[in-house]
Parts: sequence; C-alpha cells; structure tokens
Amino acid sequence: MLKKLFLVILAAVAVISASSLAVAADNQPAKVIAYYFHGSFRCPTCINMEKYLREAIDSNFKDALASSRLEFKAVNVEDRGNEHFVDEYKLYTKTLILSLVKDGKEVKSKNLDKIWEYARNRQKFIDYVTSEISGFMKDVQ
Repeated sequence: MLKKLFLVILAAVAVISASSLAVAADNQPAKVIAYYFHGSFRCPTCINMEKYLREAIDSNFKDALASSRLEFKAVNVEDRGNEHFVDEYKLYTKTLILSLVKDGKEVKSKNLDKIWEYARNRQKFIDYVTSEISGFMKDVQ
C-alpha cells in the first residue's frame, strides 16, 4: 500500500514538473539572436567582419543587449557540437544569421549574406547590420 502511494505521489510530481516546464518555456520572452558563424581559420576580412558586427550591436542596441532581448554569439561551426548549424542554416561560408526566438523556439531566421558585399566598407556594413537587426527587433517588443 505504501509503495503504491509513493508511486502515485511520484507520478503526480512528474506531471506537475513537466507542466511547469512547459509553462516556463511558453513564458520565455521573445528575443533575437545574432549568430556570427565562422570556422577555425580566420582571415583578416573575417576578423574585421566580427569586429564590425560587435561595433554595430554594441553601439546601437545597448538596451536590447542589457535586457537580453538581443544576444550576439560568435560560433565556430568546426567546434564539436556546433556542426548542426551548418545543416540547419545551410551554411557554406562565414555569415551572420538573425534568429527570432519566441517561447523558446525559433520562428524565423535570415541570412545576412550582404556582409560580404560590405566587408570592405565599415559604415555600409554597420548600417546594413543595424537596419536588419532593427527590423527583427520590431517582433520582440
């Protein structure tokens, strides 16, 4: 009898815990993640692009960064555990991907492939990235 009662209580706790986790995932605030994907070899242009990205984000989105509505992540796709990004985003070179996350799930993403076009023009690069992130941030408000 005591064993059955213990199992019933254990099952109830499991159900309550699972539903609490589901509610917690549903209540996560929306955010934008700016992923800069690169490999182990970093040429001067690639290093500059990451520098420009950080400058654009740090200069123009301080409040969003502070409130975690925007995150910047530089990711080496050659590091163990990061290989899945290549398939998920169909990556073929270094790039910036914006990911809109709502309730813990990505609802849209965009590859900012023009970063290569503007890689040698700091101001155009920063303007492009800032404009694209601003567009995504409208869905986070």
